Formats: sequence, C-alpha cells, structure tokens
Amino acid sequence: MKRFLDYIKKNYKYIFRAVLFILTVALIVYVYPREGKFRYEFQKGRPWLHEDLFAPVDFPIYKSDKQLSEERDSTLNYFNPYFKFDSTVLIAQKEKFIKYYDGKQEEFIKKQEQSNNGYSNYRKQTFLNGSGKFKENAITIIEEIYKNGITEINEVTETLNEVDEIILLKGNIAEDYIYGKTYTQKKAYEYITNSVNDYLESKKLSNSSEEFYRNINLYEFIVPNVFYDQNTSEKVRNELIGNISLTKGMVQAGEKIISQGEIIDTRLYRILESLKHETETRIGEGYYSEIILLGQVIFVFACILMLFLFLLNFRIEIIKHSLKTAFILMLVLIMVIISRFTIKFLYIIPFALVPIIIKTFYDSRLALFIHFITLLLVGFIAPNPFEFVFLNFVAGIVAIFSLTNLYRRSKLFLSSGLVIVTYSFAYFGLAITQEGSFSGIEYRNFLYFAFNGSLVLLAYPLIYIFEKIFGFLSDLTLMELSDTNQKLLRLLAEKAPGTFQHSMQVGNLAEEGIYKIGGN
Repeated sequence: MKRFLDYIKKNYKYIFRAVLFILTVALIVYVYPREGKFRYEFQKGRPWLHEDLFAPVDFPIYKSDKQLSEERDSTLNYFNPYFKFDSTVLIAQKEKFIKYYDGKQEEFIKKQEQSNNGYSNYRKQTFLNGSGKFKENAITIIEEIYKNGITEINEVTETLNEVDEIILLKGNIAEDYIYGKTYTQKKAYEYITNSVNDYLESKKLSNSSEEFYRNINLYEFIVPNVFYDQNTSEKVRNELIGNISLTKGMVQAGEKIISQGEIIDTRLYRILESLKHETETRIGEGYYSEIILLGQVIFVFACILMLFLFLLNFRIEIIKHSLKTAFILMLVLIMVIISRFTIKFLYIIPFALVPIIIKTFYDSRLALFIHFITLLLVGFIAPNPFEFVFLNFVAGIVAIFSLTNLYRRSKLFLSSGLVIVTYSFAYFGLAITQEGSFSGIEYRNFLYFAFNGSLVLLAYPLIYIFEKIFGFLSDLTLMELSDTNQKLLRLLAEKAPGTFQHSMQVGNLAEEGIYKIGGN
C-alpha cells in the first residue's frame, strides 16, 4: 500500500493528465445520443458505390422537411381563427344606456324648467316625444352594431384583412364569417357619429334640443363583444398540422432499393434517408444500446488517443503542463457538447473559433490538428457527416491562414468575412452537385453562414478570458506590454533614457533575428 501511495505521489502529474484524457472521453460519450449509425455513406446526385441494396424490413418513406413545411403552409392557408361572440354584452350595454339616457333627459328638463323663460307643458311634451324617438333610434343603432360584432384589437386581428374569413362561435354554433363585417371600436364610433348626424339633419329641432342630442355620448356604450378564442384556435390548428402524414408510401421487406452504380436521384435519396432513419432508430432501442455505447467509447477513445499521441510526439511541452492540456481538452469538449444540443443548427456554431484560439497561443499545425479531431467527434453525430466535415474543415483552414496578426483588428474582420465566403462557396458547390439544379439549394443556410462568421469575432473576448484563466500570453498582450505609453516604460524613458534606447535597439535586433529563422 505504501509503495502504491509513493508511486502516486511520484507520478501524480502524469496520472492527473491521464485522468483528464479519460474524463474527456467519458463526458463526450455521455453526451452522445444512444442511436446507431447507418452503415452506408451516400450523397444525392452521386452513384451508389456499395453493393445492391435490398430492404431488410418493411419501412415507410418519410417526407423531407421541405415537403412537410410546404404541406404545413398549404394546410394553414385554409385555417381560419376562431372568435367567441358574447351576446350578454349587448344586454348589459343597453341597460346601461337606457339608465344613462333617462338621467340625461331628466337633467335637461329640470334645467329648462329652471330657466328664465320657463318650460311650458306643450314644449315639454314635444321634447319627450322627440326624445323617445331618438332613444329608440339610438338603441336600434347600438343593436345593429352589436349584431354584426365589435372585435377586440390584438395581434391576431391586426393581421386580418377585410376579406379574410373567421369562425364565429355563438354558443355551440360555429359559422363562417367575413371579418370585414365586424366593427372595430373606431369603425363603430364613425358609424354612430354618421348615423346620429343623419337622424338629426332629417328633423327640425330647436337649438336646445339639438344640443341635447349631440351631447349624448353613444360611443361610451360601444365595447368589444367578439373575442379571439386562443384555446380553440390553437387546438384546431394543431389538429390540422397533426393530420399531415409524415410518410409517403412504403417499401416492403426484400424489395430492391438501389443497384450498385445507380445515380441517387431525389426519390432514391428520400428512400435511403428513410431507411437510414428507421435503421438508426431500431438499433438504438433495447439491447443494442449497450453495443452502441461500446462502439462510441472505442470511437471517441481512438480520436482522443490520436490527439494524445500527436501532443506526445510533436508538442511534448503541452503534455508536461497540466493547464495547457486541460485547456485543449476543454475546447474540444465544449464544442462537442454545444453541437450535441444544437444538432439541427450545426451551421451556426463557429467551429473556426477553435483553430483561431489555438493558433493564438500555439501554432497553425497544432490548431489544424485539433480542429480536425473536433470535427471528427462532432461529425459522428452530425446528420450529413461528409458535408459537415468538409465545409467546416475548409473554413477552419481559411481562418488559420487568413489570421496572421491577431493584434490588428482588421485581420479578424477579414478572417470573419473569408469564413462566410468559404462556407457559402463550398456549400453552393456541394448543393448544385447533389441536387443537379439551383432549386434544391437551402438559401437559409447562407444566413446561418453569415451568423457563423459573425460569431468568429468572439475570438477577441474569449482569448482575453482564456489568458486570465490559464495564464497564457498572446500577441495582443505582448503588444500592450510593448506600448511605450505604459507607466513603467515611460518612467524608464524619463529616469534612464540611455538604458531605454539601448533596450529598444536590442529588442529590435532580437526581433529581426527571430524573423530570419522563421520564429514568432
């Protein structure tokens, strides 16, 4: 036991670094999805390079995301939102109006009786007769407006046009309705104002009576009675989407799918993708998941072992330093974990950041190798491994060779732009090769590439953070330290100008010597 403890004390640094590599393997395998991998590689527009393929089992032919999206959009074009018609609003507002109007009428009569001229019974009766007709007309106007419906203003109604159809729920009865037949509160106010004006112009009224009628604020009793029914609308909408079939046809077990050398067209590509999905799903279930786990451990271990052997043979100084080893493994692990949980948006992840950051602290050769290992680990779970590895590998190479001096800010912006152009150019070539036309290109991928290239600009803050955490030294920090406006250098120039100048000259000579032998 003592010998064992002594051995650990003597070799704890090597044991710690070995644990780092083993822990990295374990964490990567842990985040990997437990699903099998289709044994065949294929690309649309290229020949089938394997032996003749027969269907091992019955399986459905799944529609592409593009087809499903088009069908979903087409189905939703016939979807009409649901609104509830509340009949109790009219009853409540009518009662409120009658009470309001009777109060205004009594107030007017009382005011006229208190006037200097008095208010004769004839004038009073004439006013009451006219007032009663106005009241009936006002109630008719209110009822007509509420009968058509007054819709509330919300995000849904703002998107509707006058000719759009809605489903109006009146109790348990649903009926198709033209949205333009309903009123908004603004339209209802305008209708009331015009109706009252037309009514008053058709009557010969005294000034005092006309003033009374015009002061009756009918719009105070106009409130929404048609409300958007979100629950019903979403339920019906989801049912319509849910009724869309995910598949189109079946392939029977034993049926020949494709012959060797046959070109993979759109139809065959969908069949192969469906077989791939079915195979990976079935293999990932039950007993097979344990075998898959073993395979993943072997694959990840092989990749991390390659990284270890590279460092051992060409960058031994990194292996000897625990923090440097942890930094490299951490970068690889972070990219794999981010990729695992954003698998549908892999083109947004800035994989070019890995070689840029590694190159900042080390050199291009190490940056390229670590970038390659990272892509292999992520490519194992990527939907289209060849396309993914190819695009990101080319973009990583361009990022490495375009970023010569990180301390010049323009260089990073240039590198970011070149990464976007490289992604777009390479993807365009792959897409037209696979599809055989320009119509099959997913143009939204170009937006992803633009966002990806923009994220490369995160290199500046990330480099600063890693410097502080791991105690590294980058060209940016050296440039800051060599600034003659630094307090210490200014003090040296003031107190010992000869020494200052001598140091500058020796530094310049050393720099020229380094350049001559190809150093940094």
